Amino acid sequence: MPDQLSQTFSALADPTRRAMLAHLSKGEANVSDLAKPFLKDMSLPAITKHLKVLEKAGLVTKTREAQWRPCKINSEGLKDVADWMEQYRMFWEESFDRLEAYLKTVTANDKKKGKKNAKKSK
Repeated sequence: MPDQLSQTFSALADPTRRAMLAHLSKGEANVSDLAKPFLKDMSLPAITKHLKVLEKAGLVTKTREAQWRPCKINSEGLKDVADWMEQYRMFWEESFDRLEAYLKTVTANDKKKGKKNAKKSK
């Protein structure tokens, strides 16, 4: 059985599921509303399977109210992904800071060389 983070990334790997999450990020929606944009290309059972993957990954919760199946995004499901990605964000920020410092030294050295060359040519 894959770990929770792997399940979440697997669920997020599919563009249909990402589109469903984008829809749910605007608020609760029932299964029919979530299915509408995709019905031309896939069946309702396929939509239901996508929702089950999102539920299993902890990204969506689906409840039952009479004949309605309201779904909402589960922000806690994305917390593990955000925490995992944070370490890489910090890595890239530190890398960019080092690059910026290096470029400042190169630029400063180029300016010094430019002033020396200007004095020699006078």
